[in-house]
Amino acid sequence: MKITEVRTRVVQWEGKTIPLPPHFCTNPMDLVMFREASMGNFAFHGWVLVEIFTDAGLVGLGNAALSPLVTKSCIDNYLKPLLIGADPWDVEYLWQQMYRRTMAFGRKGVGMVAISAVDIALWDLLGKSAKQPVYRLLGGRTKKKIPVYASRLYSLPLDELRVEAQRYKDQGYKAMKLRFGWGPVDGAAGMQRNIDLLRTVREVVGDGIDLMADAYMGWTLDYAKRMLPLLEPFHLRWLEEPVIPDDTRGYAELKAYGRVPIAGGEHEFTVFGFRELLEANALDYIQFDTNRVGGISQARKISALAEAYQVPVIPHAGQMHNYHVVMASLNSPMAEFFPKVDVEVGNELFWYIFDGEPTPVDGYIDLDENTPGLGLTVNEDSLKRFQITE
Repeated sequence: MKITEVRTRVVQWEGKTIPLPPHFCTNPMDLVMFREASMGNFAFHGWVLVEIFTDAGLVGLGNAALSPLVTKSCIDNYLKPLLIGADPWDVEYLWQQMYRRTMAFGRKGVGMVAISAVDIALWDLLGKSAKQPVYRLLGGRTKKKIPVYASRLYSLPLDELRVEAQRYKDQGYKAMKLRFGWGPVDGAAGMQRNIDLLRTVREVVGDGIDLMADAYMGWTLDYAKRMLPLLEPFHLRWLEEPVIPDDTRGYAELKAYGRVPIAGGEHEFTVFGFRELLEANALDYIQFDTNRVGGISQARKISALAEAYQVPVIPHAGQMHNYHVVMASLNSPMAEFFPKVDVEVGNELFWYIFDGEPTPVDGYIDLDENTPGLGLTVNEDSLKRFQITE
């Protein structure tokens, strides 16, 4: 089997979007945007789709969000020439070629995102060639079903937040995650607003449901240290990305306090970066995203490394590429799930692009043993709601 073509398409949402209000979610831009709905800087309403065609008539599908136009350019100009004519079963060799070809300007960020999208498509292709779901190629099923946590609960008015949390509880989720809306520029009053969010959700769900909270890189180390004792009474399963991702020492210092488990890694891109985080004893939970860390080829390596340190891996975002990695890893106790809502940040766009994404039943999803590859197809009819760049 040989690769005959690599097609990339950027799909930009042209439908209605929900405006993001101030304090929607704290983030790194808060310190320089003075609360002018700064989370809008991190909204992404476009995705890049990668399709790898072969002379066997099989097509592998991959994708990536964030900076899709730049990612497409990287694939078209630097990665595609390495792939045409290659055997997709040489997936490790192809990965090393892509990584080393882009090393001078890549390694992290867009370069690795481009490699990720291609690598995911390759694994989808291998599953279809073997007539097996991808998780079977990665070692098989390690759990009957995958527990997932409802991941949304942005800083809505408290009465709306209460209703949303109750809905997830009624739907059978055993875990859920909220977003903090206030950070260092909001002072002590903002700290209390964050605590109001936690108190509201905890009152709804009780102590029998895991609760996590995300600061999305929006706090400074000083602010995070001040928040930790305030968070402790709410028994969080983890505090996510309290400081910027490059501050390994800051993560390690927060973890060393032992007051609230610390999670991160959503914005780390390489196995070497995760090695540094693990050696620094900086995280209680690792949260890589398969379509950022180099695809499934690297996700499985990072998972194995984390297992050696006994640090659980719970990937950022839902989506099938992450679910297959979780299913095949005993060290991944659950997965994230983004409920389908109107388009706001962009996390939810995969519901509008792909067919085949599973939906939870009583807080669990399952992967079909009879569907080869990742189990996704592009909903071409739905793409009529997008602007497409080929």
